[in-house]
Amino acid sequence: MPVLTKAPTLGDLLKFELSASYCRETVTLKAGTSYPLGAVLGRITASGKYRLSPAVAVVGDEGAETAIAVLLEAIDATAADKTGLIAARGPVILSKAALVFDASVDQAAEKTAKHTQLASLGLVARETA
Repeated sequence: MPVLTKAPTLGDLLKFELSASYCRETVTLKAGTSYPLGAVLGRITASGKYRLSPAVAVVGDEGAETAIAVLLEAIDATAADKTGLIAARGPVILSKAALVFDASVDQAAEKTAKHTQLASLGLVARETA
C-alpha cells in the first residue's frame, strides 16, 4: 500500500492566536527562494522586505539576522518578490517542530536565539502536539 504524505497545514504550526486581525500582517518577501509554511523571517533594513532569518548578518540583507516574524503560508518567490501573510506579534503560540529556519541556522544555540527573538514579540514556540 502506498504511503501518502500531506504537506504541513496552518493547524500544524499555529496552536493559539489571540486575534488574527491584531497578530497578522501582510509583507513583501524577497525574491530568490520558495518560502515554506512556518519560515522564520527577518526584515531587511534597507528595503523593508522579509527573508529567511540567517544566523548572522548577510551583506546586502542587514537586519534580517533578527527573527521578527513567522510565515503563515507557503509562498514561491523564486522568480519575483511576493506578498505573504505573517504572524508579526503575539500573543501567539507556535509549534517548535513546525518552524523552518534558514540553512545557516543549524546549531541548537542559533535556534534557541531565534526562539528568544520571536518570544520577545509574543511569538512563543512550544513543544506541542
